[in-house]
Amino acid sequence: MNQSVLLFYDVVALTQTAKKTRDHKAAVVQEIRSAIDDHDSVFLFSYENMRSHLFKKVRMDFREQDMEGKSSRIFLGKNKLMQIALGRTPEDEYADNLRVLSKNVTGSVGLLVTSKSREEVGEYFANLAEEDFARAGSNAPREIIVTNEMLYNFPVSMVEQFRKLGMPVEVSNGKIVLIGNKGEYVVCKEGQTLSAEACKILFQFGLKVSEFRVKLISHWSNDGGITEF
Repeated sequence: MNQSVLLFYDVVALTQTAKKTRDHKAAVVQEIRSAIDDHDSVFLFSYENMRSHLFKKVRMDFREQDMEGKSSRIFLGKNKLMQIALGRTPEDEYADNLRVLSKNVTGSVGLLVTSKSREEVGEYFANLAEEDFARAGSNAPREIIVTNEMLYNFPVSMVEQFRKLGMPVEVSNGKIVLIGNKGEYVVCKEGQTLSAEACKILFQFGLKVSEFRVKLISHWSNDGGITEF
């Protein structure tokens, strides 16, 4: 294949890729709008400490059909497309006042398109809280301390692993203990940004300090009404 043919092939391939990308984005926008047409309201929500396995339960709960046989839809991870679907001005909003929701589509947020009542949705998320292991970069909700008694549960073969994580430990009388007869080791203090090493220590001791929560921001109903939470 000569260079000119190869160049032409590359241009065609890139053009086709761009077209597929545009088509995909248009399909997402249409999918959101179709869901709005099929349901009574839209909730904008934010989330903290997202884990796919935790949010899967939320999706499954809202996939159950309501009395009218409708399944709710959840959209997240595509903020710009959600803004386009809702509309950002009075001229391009998909329905009256959807632009109010659109202006708050920033950060870790999603849309719940549903025919369930505001009270039912509010109660569901108010009771939703799942503890999970912390990720590096998150903030410690409280001070976490490891004691010698907690270390006694681990085999001495793990002493090097704990040392690599920054813990001042040694083996004494066949047990892992803190060096210098110290009774406790502070893994993190309240509000401190957790390092990867601190998160691994918390995991080893089975300490779940993060909490997966969903917070409702605002609600739009198909009569154009807006409720801020």
